[in-house]
Amino acid sequence: MRTRPPPGQSPEPLEADIARILLHRDQIDRRVRALAADIAAVYSRDDIGLTLVPILSGAIIFLADLIRCLPLRMKIALVQISTYPGARTTPGDPQTVLALSGDVGGRHVLLVDDILDSGRTLRRVQALIRERRPRSLRTAVLLRKPARAPADVPVEFVGFDVEDQFVVGYGLDYNDLYRNYPHVGVLHPELMP
Repeated sequence: MRTRPPPGQSPEPLEADIARILLHRDQIDRRVRALAADIAAVYSRDDIGLTLVPILSGAIIFLADLIRCLPLRMKIALVQISTYPGARTTPGDPQTVLALSGDVGGRHVLLVDDILDSGRTLRRVQALIRERRPRSLRTAVLLRKPARAPADVPVEFVGFDVEDQFVVGYGLDYNDLYRNYPHVGVLHPELMP
């Protein structure tokens, strides 16, 4: 077995670091379009105003594709939370990197995240948003790990349920790498501690 260089430092394409693809780009695209239709059906009946709050940095790819499919007037407010700093594959305590920006008070808010795993990040951000008294708060995630997702973290829109593995791609990272990988996959085990 050859020794692999540190992740992201190989001259080989990203595909060389991926052991297995769980979700192909075309599957993701179809599901994001379907989620957008479901979301639009909920919010198109109301003219209060919709604000999307993506949790940076993992949700940026999902958000970009999702909003292009939403035929609604919307605003975007940002928040950045770090749960997997550095080369970690197990979640730590969520740390606020960028406080919630934008006014969400009195508006319908759709919180957008890449994955529901331990629920720590979503629980924290949902509480931050509730403090600002939105008209409503719903949550959309691209991925959910049913084996780990806590029942006390409500999520109304789910792209895919996935197995309990550390995944990268489509915005999800390992050591801040692989966000640009167009599929969702699992890294070769030797690339992670």
